[in-house]
Amino acid sequence: MPSRVSSSEGRTYQVRTYGCQMNVHDSERLAGLLESAGYVAADDGTVADVVVFNTCAVRENADNKLYGNLSHLVPIKAENPGMQIAVGGCLAQKDQGTILEKSPVVDVVFGTHNIGALPVLLERARVMNEAQVEIKEALETFPSSLPTKRDSAYAAWVSVSVGCNNTCTFCIVPALRGTEKDRRPGEILAEIEALVAEGVLEITLLGQNVNAYGIEFGDRQAFGKLLRACGDIDGLERVRFTSPHPRDFTDDVIAAMAETANVMPSLHMPMQSGSDRILQSMRRSYRQDRYLGIIDSVRAAMPEAAVTTDIIVGFPGETEADFEQTMHVVREARFAGAYTFQYSKRPGTPAATMPDQVPREVVQERYVRLSELVKEIAWRENQRLEGSVVEVLIAKGEGKKDAETERLSGRSRENRLVHVGLSSELPTPRPGDIVRAEVTHAAPHHLNADRLIDVRRTRAGDASESAPVAATPGVMLGLPGLRAKD
Repeated sequence: MPSRVSSSEGRTYQVRTYGCQMNVHDSERLAGLLESAGYVAADDGTVADVVVFNTCAVRENADNKLYGNLSHLVPIKAENPGMQIAVGGCLAQKDQGTILEKSPVVDVVFGTHNIGALPVLLERARVMNEAQVEIKEALETFPSSLPTKRDSAYAAWVSVSVGCNNTCTFCIVPALRGTEKDRRPGEILAEIEALVAEGVLEITLLGQNVNAYGIEFGDRQAFGKLLRACGDIDGLERVRFTSPHPRDFTDDVIAAMAETANVMPSLHMPMQSGSDRILQSMRRSYRQDRYLGIIDSVRAAMPEAAVTTDIIVGFPGETEADFEQTMHVVREARFAGAYTFQYSKRPGTPAATMPDQVPREVVQERYVRLSELVKEIAWRENQRLEGSVVEVLIAKGEGKKDAETERLSGRSRENRLVHVGLSSELPTPRPGDIVRAEVTHAAPHHLNADRLIDVRRTRAGDASESAPVAATPGVMLGLPGLRAKD
């Protein structure tokens, strides 16, 4: 008797992702789940049978963006009666049933703890002809066991933990992702080894508070040990991690970074504010001296390290003197870049009800000043590299073109964006290949390296050339260091 063909067979899907790297990685799992169930990625410019929104809840504009997009789909769904819309992620975990009240066009709502249920919920909604809502309050199975459709043949995310034990007054993530749950080191390393066997050269270790890894099984030095263990994996050329918390940044982690050859000299460490008073109000368990001390220790061990950060402007009660302390830390830290955000009141967080909310026009004026200072310092830091040789892992894409030259883009060891000029005397690099090139021009947010010195063809380049892992249509992938506030 022939096997029954799944009703999802051949139906197309699109995943739209907002927020942090954890959400991007979750979207890779959602794509893998859907394809395992028989769905196929929709072609660009076509109407997908299933549209999945993987949402963020950290900033107010996340709500506006979701409901605006859902409104846009109302007439499209009316013209395509078989179309389904699913909403998952942090905003779904927060709003739960109210999503259907605000947007009856939605067919499925699922939370951060049960992304694996999506194919079943879609099928149930079709068969029963009614919306399905399933929100679990705790993680039952670590999501790394789910199938994954990666965006890249040469780079991959690897989760070391999910959830967060911190209680920052501006952040709703712990309430939505739950308390920290750690994977065992052997499981993490086995996943990395399997990825490397597929041709992956670079992995990024992910956690809401990545350097607190090990707290669940009682090893405060587990993260440093994990970094060192990554150094023993043949074929793994680059290791990054995000995002660490200054409270948990210990000397053994700095030593592991400096002494492990494939751990990159780049650090994205959220600061949020430079004012001790505001940090206390944010319930961030470090102060200005501690933060700058970590940067000093990192640079003493790795002079070439590039440091980036997150900064919130206009937190409740922030005075001009508090803001000047933030500007002071930016000058002292010499950040290679910073993600700067205007404070966004989020219902359900302690900060939302704090007195002395800063007027919007004051927040905007401070934001502009801070952005200009960050840009100025990042530009100076990049100018120091003019004439130096950088090693760049070429990323996928058609490259950056202008009237004089054609360039391909990638990331340096320090995670700087580099546009590399091509040479008629050398092979054209492929995504996943590694090149060395001389920096010929520095801009605030990128480097141009138009003197190509050599090209190293890699297994990852072979993989991207012979069997490219295409980006899932509609998945808006974050750049390294992209924070949850986006």
